[in-house]
Amino acid sequence: MWLLRETSSGKMAFASEGRATSCLPHRELPGRPPRDGNGRLPYRASVGKGGRRTGYGVYVYPNSFFRYEGEWRGGKKHGRGKLLFKDGSYYEGDFVDGEITGEGCRHWALTGNTYTGQFVLGEPQGHGIMKYQAGGHYEGELFRGLREGHGCLVDADGQVYWGSFHDNKRHGQGQMVFRNGDKYNGNWVRDQRQGHGMLRLADGSTYEGQWHSGVFSGQGSMAHCSGVIYRGIWINGHPMAQATRIAILGPEVMDTAQGSSLVLTVQLQQDNGEVATSEDGRELEISAGVRYVQLPAYSEVSFFRVDDGLGQTPIQTPFGFQCISYPLSSPASEGPEPRAALESASTDSLLPDGDPGGPPAQMCMSTDPSQPEQLQGLSTPAPQPCTPDFSGQKKI
Repeated sequence: MWLLRETSSGKMAFASEGRATSCLPHRELPGRPPRDGNGRLPYRASVGKGGRRTGYGVYVYPNSFFRYEGEWRGGKKHGRGKLLFKDGSYYEGDFVDGEITGEGCRHWALTGNTYTGQFVLGEPQGHGIMKYQAGGHYEGELFRGLREGHGCLVDADGQVYWGSFHDNKRHGQGQMVFRNGDKYNGNWVRDQRQGHGMLRLADGSTYEGQWHSGVFSGQGSMAHCSGVIYRGIWINGHPMAQATRIAILGPEVMDTAQGSSLVLTVQLQQDNGEVATSEDGRELEISAGVRYVQLPAYSEVSFFRVDDGLGQTPIQTPFGFQCISYPLSSPASEGPEPRAALESASTDSLLPDGDPGGPPAQMCMSTDPSQPEQLQGLSTPAPQPCTPDFSGQKKI
């Protein structure tokens, strides 16, 4: 192994490694590599014409923070090589005219991140894969070390985003799968869902429409897993004209005869009493019953059959009397049949044939807010409106 030194005449001469070789002080010539404290060049390799480094060699920089091992051409790092940093970082790959350019691998000791791919003038640029110490990775296009263009980002929790990036953020068209199973496909602005997009929740609910700052905002439509459908304006993630109650129009108590149909008029209303025209699909549970009447022992009513073995607890109503639940559909038929009969609050009541102690029936309805709905039944507890839950979604 030979070291290169510079003579007083400015010409290069060889000296055996390990020998102390002194030379007179002189000015450094432009374009020549610096010397160590003994006046020797910290470079081990062949030297071409004009004293320029050529071929494979090792060079330690004066501040000793950098060390290069690799190919040289015309006095510059050129070809394959490895640049090592004193803190443990390194780059290994292509060099062109002294610059890190081409294919290579860069590791940062401070963050623990590692990038493999294309470089331009020392920075990740082009296509590559960045692996993060905290977990997850990015594969796609970069510009000056930042995510730019199209790529796929997987975070430490396994959430996946495919789409466009700008300035290291999700920006443009893209789709994402969240850790709770929700899926979004649409527009992004600086890491926020904004513009038009579709969200498919893990429970089967879907929303399609406008977004702002990651929440529903503007015109949109949601089909909830419960069957509720809302089409209209959203503000900060909530419907602007949401129905808050199901109102049954007409008298509280209706007179009817056994075997006849019972007509109810139902509306979806807002808090102010206005009809909610943007919503439909709510479920309405109808419970029917007959008035419970305790006949005296001396009663001469011959057509009233009393089932002593019923053993059913009467249901207290807000109208001052009790009822016994009464099925709305015939057990023998496959579809619902109108059989409910509610006696008025005046005199004796007719009990239907069959078992009056059966469970109250449940019916589903689709409420058209523009037209009142006509249903069979008696009492209608209004279900609470449903809103989507984003608690399982995590930002990356």
